[in-house]
Amino acid sequence: MAQTTYGPASVWAVIVAVGVCTFGIRLSFIYLFGHVDAVPPRVTQALRYVPAAVLAALVVPAIVSIEPSLGETLTADRFLAGVVAALVAWYTEDVTATILVGLAALWVIRFVVPV
Repeated sequence: MAQTTYGPASVWAVIVAVGVCTFGIRLSFIYLFGHVDAVPPRVTQALRYVPAAVLAALVVPAIVSIEPSLGETLTADRFLAGVVAALVAWYTEDVTATILVGLAALWVIRFVVPV
């Protein structure tokens, strides 16, 4: 274990303080939305984009790999599966269908289509 100049009481105080802050932030949103009669339209409109943003943040790094020696590279199998998934997302507007069809497309491209 790494040595530090802080004592055990200081380390535990920091852990407890960070835990209390995290709990306070989460509780504030739960309390706020529990006591607000109606969510403002701008907040509702902004929250509609959260699933697409999260899905994009998870998928794009898997399709585009950035390596120092190669630069930005696209892997062909993942890119083609991503295109299929994007078309399904555009047509159905269903996140579950997009994930399932994209996964199936990747499996078919990797294991069925000859390289």
